[in-house]
Amino acid sequence: MLQALLLSLQTGRGSRLTWADPFWSNYERLLQDEIFKLTLQNTFVYLIIQVPVMLILALILANLLNDRRLKFKALWRTAIFLPCAVSLVSYSLVFRTMFSNDGFINDMLMGVGLLDGPVNWLGNADTARFVIILGLIWRWTGYNMVFYLAALQNVDHSSIEAARMDGANAFQVFWHVTVPQLKPMIVLTAILSTNGTLQLFDESWALTRGGPAYMTMSMSHYLYEVSFLKNPNFGYAAAISYVILILVAVLALIQLRIGDRRD
Repeated sequence: MLQALLLSLQTGRGSRLTWADPFWSNYERLLQDEIFKLTLQNTFVYLIIQVPVMLILALILANLLNDRRLKFKALWRTAIFLPCAVSLVSYSLVFRTMFSNDGFINDMLMGVGLLDGPVNWLGNADTARFVIILGLIWRWTGYNMVFYLAALQNVDHSSIEAARMDGANAFQVFWHVTVPQLKPMIVLTAILSTNGTLQLFDESWALTRGGPAYMTMSMSHYLYEVSFLKNPNFGYAAAISYVILILVAVLALIQLRIGDRRD
């Protein structure tokens, strides 16, 4: 970390680095870099939309799959967890094919009359972001569901039975009895998911290559381009990495404080 910090105070191309003058000039450049601002905005769009939807869906699925009356539990759990074990190349190829102009999604929506013509899903900024968010939810919901399933094994079932005897319906039992007991795990998965989204690279690179016009590029994808493509600028890339690190630390601290406050 110290070496990366020192690197962020240097400037130059490739291996020809010198100390920046002033030493904070890389960080000053970040404030004026419109591409970095755009990637920061994109990353927070993914974070604000994808993380809550994914965690809520994972929580609901875990609760449903924890029902003792459910048959073929192992099959359902494996099917939902499987996407996070699929290789990035395979998954990105499937999504790019599904959302291409002549892909399955356009054919299906036009077939049921919801579209008059094909949509260029990956060529439009808003729809391309939607595809990335959808891909993230598909890939990581099962992963978070496993955490919640493990936590559900420690839930006090006597409190659930007591709530049912008091006349609480299924939703009230879930929201007022089960969820509070899962709070430590919810905080943990929120921190892990936030951390992962702030460092998002795979989907931005594999699904859209950051396009169109950087409108779907994440901060980590931009960090990669600054580091290894065109004229590598390792000092500036190190400054970007430190901004990501600070964001991860600050948001994790905020989430921990919120979790403690509700105790």
